[in-house]
Amino acid sequence: MLKLGYKASAEQFGPSDLLRFTEQAEACGFDSVFVSDHFQPWRHTGGHSPASLAWLGAAAARTTRVTLGTSVLTPTFRYHPSIVAQAFATLGTMFPGRIVLGVGTGESLNEVPATAMPWPETKERFARLREAVALIRKLWSEERVTFEGQYYRTSRATIYDLPAAPVPIFVAAGGPMVAKFAGSAGDGMICTSGKQPDLYIEKLLPGVAAGLAESERPARPFERMIEMKVSFDPDQRRVREATRHWAALALSAEEKLSVDDPLDMERLADALPLERTVRRFIVSSDADAHVNEILKYVDMGFDHLVFHAPGPDQPRFLDLYASHVLPGLRAHCG
Repeated sequence: MLKLGYKASAEQFGPSDLLRFTEQAEACGFDSVFVSDHFQPWRHTGGHSPASLAWLGAAAARTTRVTLGTSVLTPTFRYHPSIVAQAFATLGTMFPGRIVLGVGTGESLNEVPATAMPWPETKERFARLREAVALIRKLWSEERVTFEGQYYRTSRATIYDLPAAPVPIFVAAGGPMVAKFAGSAGDGMICTSGKQPDLYIEKLLPGVAAGLAESERPARPFERMIEMKVSFDPDQRRVREATRHWAALALSAEEKLSVDDPLDMERLADALPLERTVRRFIVSSDADAHVNEILKYVDMGFDHLVFHAPGPDQPRFLDLYASHVLPGLRAHCG
């Protein structure tokens, strides 16, 4: 069954606005809402950055049905993995079956300003993520956890309030190595749309399959989630201009990886022409054409689509999508 979600963009909107959008998304028939977890936004001017852990509790209390999760939280620098384990166990206990912990290796923009730490290379960031996930799993399954890892330690640690079933862990992957880790150690994989098709077809999805095959439970439920960067509106001028706020998404990984100041990121993004920002999104004023572009990702094998719209008028987007796009997707996929 295809799941259709909404991205609560915490870099663009404040926490109370995001709550209203989330309530509307549930009323409009979306299946999930995933929130970003940033300490700082990608854009200083007009930017926001509410704390996701506090916000998730409020969002879950204000809704009744939608799945809620992070896309994504970094459990390795600003947060110690044991605190992440405690927070999500609490959320899972209060809202059973509705919470997902989405994790990733992190970005300097969020971790360096908050801690003044030197930003490590990819190899260390990935090693920290693997160790953090192992510790979180251990804390959710054992009582007195004394852990001696390369990066993290606990001494007789106990999470006293645990949900009946562990909170699912989805792992964000941008390459085959992390995708394989997601398949072996996670309950889902997260990536983003707008890249070359061979990244998904030849690297990410086969990586997940290889990880699943080598895992202890290869037949377990596993979601292949993708954040769909979309701009949809019958107004052709509006649909293109909306992508300007999120021009940073069009920057290459090399252009933005070590940028740790929102002002610098904003300058880089503002220098991009509109034609480049538009290419990062599925941009359309025609519902049928829009649905067909999205279905290409379903055909690849993705089964949980979370839609991230860049425009300032999110209520308009939610209404338009619920009326013109979601029905077409469900008609094709069930």
